[in-house]
Amino acid sequence: MTTPELPGAGSQQSSPHQSQQTLLTEPGGAPAQMLPGQPTKPKKPLNVVGLIALIAAVIGFIFACIPGALIVGWILLPIAFILALVSLFLKGRAKWMGIAALIASIVGTIVGFAVFFSVVTTSVHNAIGSGDTKVVTPSNQAGANSGAAQETSAADTGTRENPYPIGSVIESKDWRIVINSVTLNASKAVIAANQFNDPPAKGSEYMMVNYSATYVGDDADGQMPAFISVDYVTADGTTVDGLRSIAVPPKPINTTSTLYKNATATGNKAFEVPSATAGKGVLAVRPGMLADKVFVAVK
Repeated sequence: MTTPELPGAGSQQSSPHQSQQTLLTEPGGAPAQMLPGQPTKPKKPLNVVGLIALIAAVIGFIFACIPGALIVGWILLPIAFILALVSLFLKGRAKWMGIAALIASIVGTIVGFAVFFSVVTTSVHNAIGSGDTKVVTPSNQAGANSGAAQETSAADTGTRENPYPIGSVIESKDWRIVINSVTLNASKAVIAANQFNDPPAKGSEYMMVNYSATYVGDDADGQMPAFISVDYVTADGTTVDGLRSIAVPPKPINTTSTLYKNATATGNKAFEVPSATAGKGVLAVRPGMLADKVFVAVK
């Protein structure tokens, strides 16, 4: 009569709870540890398109908030919007970067339009309705505060052929501009004013214009003289606006600080002009973005 063989001695029976476990053994057959055999959920690969869209949206959002760099934001934001949409339809890729880029591009576009319309509204407010530019010329042609002065319309004189003299008071509804002095051949003074100023090109020299801008408008919030323009026009009719060569003159005029009624900003502006005809050009002065332009002699 045979005895039934009991489980455990010659065989091993696994329970349902042990079916998903892996038995690790050390050399010699001794069990070392039991590790769960549960499958690991695979991590979704990086959504490169979504990452690019997010970067473009963030950079575009930043530029959309800067009035002088709005065009960069307007280029990047639509690109980010399109890439964000594409990233959302990629299978097996993370979606959160595409969603963030989509939101940033939409909000950035709204902010960009708000900044643009704010700049345009401010510019129009500063310039429109200023009326005809009026000029008061000193009788001795040597100062703006002379006792004997004659007020004339900008249409009667102030042309390139017949410019106003230095010291004339040029006034619109909001601004009063006075050209105090013009210094020809000011290259040494301009170069010494800033270590980053480059010497003028061969055949050219720096000319320095000192002028005052007074806010005479009624805006309780004040205005910046940034939309006032004082440019140099060469003898052959070429306009030099000061950006051809960016040079910082001594005591430069501050055009970015807000001025309130009757406050004045005074300082210098440098121009790189042809040496041979520097004294034959004129200054083009506009007391406001849309105000009438008049011309002032340089000597």
